[in-house]
Amino acid sequence: MILQHKTEICVADGRKLLLLVNEGDTKFPDLQVIREEAQELLPDRELSSDRPGRSFQSVGMRRHGYEETDFKQLAEDRFAVEVAEILKKRTLAGKTGRLVVIAPPATLGEMRKHYHKEVADRIVAEIAKEATNLPPDAIAAMVEAA
Repeated sequence: MILQHKTEICVADGRKLLLLVNEGDTKFPDLQVIREEAQELLPDRELSSDRPGRSFQSVGMRRHGYEETDFKQLAEDRFAVEVAEILKKRTLAGKTGRLVVIAPPATLGEMRKHYHKEVADRIVAEIAKEATNLPPDAIAAMVEAA
């Protein structure tokens, strides 16, 4: 894919967001950081206070344990929703033209559920990969290879 001038790139996972814009041209992309956010996730022991609950069958003496809630996954899903909201606000304010979204498959799936129509219309590519720890040059190469 050719990375055009002023194309924005949203690189996200369940903990980090990196918004970039191409200030260069199609031959020599120059990605500049617009926004960078990171979410600190607490250890599981600090997120939950109890053991998972138990269920008793109505007939007999059988009991079942409920599955323990994955608080880290809930926090990552919530962050994906926040990223979709950030993209919505930027788009409705007229700050976003063409948009490329790069995120791991699970995060990308959660974000898709919450895209505003205007955001979805501006997305020119989605790349299902982890790229939050890559430098801008590597991100540009990833987009151009897609």
